[in-house]
Amino acid sequence: MRSPSEIKRVVEGRLRSYLSRDRTGIRRELLRLFVKTKSLTIAELVAQLQTQFAVTFHAIASMVGIIASRIGILHALRNSDGVNNYELKDKYLDIVVRIVGVG
Repeated sequence: MRSPSEIKRVVEGRLRSYLSRDRTGIRRELLRLFVKTKSLTIAELVAQLQTQFAVTFHAIASMVGIIASRIGILHALRNSDGVNNYELKDKYLDIVVRIVGVG
């Protein structure tokens, strides 16, 4: 089994690799929103990102899905309306802040 520090290194590597393919800056901005705001839905993310980028609901949902499942830094919580709220896991907050430069 991997130690917590080893898991953090793997997650950091995956996140850096994911962000290295970010040509427009939208992935970094999406992560900044999660650092600034504790819990967000896809619709809230789309509304905030549409002020800066030409995005679709489907594109943002795909990004959030990849970040949640492959990278593993988001936690999904379903509310009473059946809508998922996504939160940045506390144990990865320091990594995300360091990489995306939110301060």
